Amino acid sequence: MTDCGASRRMARAKLVVLGRDNCGKTALCVRFITKRFIGEYDHKKEVTYRCRKTVDKEAIDLEILDTVNKECMGPAATSLESSIKWGDGFLIMYSVTDRSSFEAVSRLKRLIDHVKQTLGIPTVIVANKSDMENGRAVRTEEGQALARDLRCSFFELSVAESASAVEAAFGQLIREVRLEFQRHLLAMDKRSRMLQMRHVLKNKLTRSKTMQW
Repeated sequence: MTDCGASRRMARAKLVVLGRDNCGKTALCVRFITKRFIGEYDHKKEVTYRCRKTVDKEAIDLEILDTVNKECMGPAATSLESSIKWGDGFLIMYSVTDRSSFEAVSRLKRLIDHVKQTLGIPTVIVANKSDMENGRAVRTEEGQALARDLRCSFFELSVAESASAVEAAFGQLIREVRLEFQRHLLAMDKRSRMLQMRHVLKNKLTRSKTMQW
């Protein structure tokens, strides 16, 4: 996270897209960056996209890490943990046509909390493929309930049909990352003021003892 001069605005952010294979992670990233939809991807390694976007009239430079499917246990978890350590905010994706991708969301959120060692990390849950009603395996209400339990924002959408919905999901995540950045700055300011007060009090006590002597 970067403090942009005197304005103390967030100049750049690192976002991580997590989820099982075939839920549409890469299509989501490309749709957000280019507004184009490409349905078929076959990549077996992580890809980092870089772009500049304007959210709420403020420009921000983004790095978006599109992860490959990794389980949350065993040797692969080490690489996934490195990706989580890197990120400022997280988008966890599942497909409404794939029950197993939905069930992976809770595990991924727990891993984020464990790696970051804190609750309230900016995280958005996205349910994709809402246009495929005939193959639906996860009801909208289930996604909403899970998001409430995990205290995450929730979007159900179709990457194939709506660039604006994808924009809205990323926009929400960027707002949450910015808010967390401001909280971090306030906490640092508070700590700095406390240290200054301790220093002043220590000096006063030292002068007082010297005068008494």
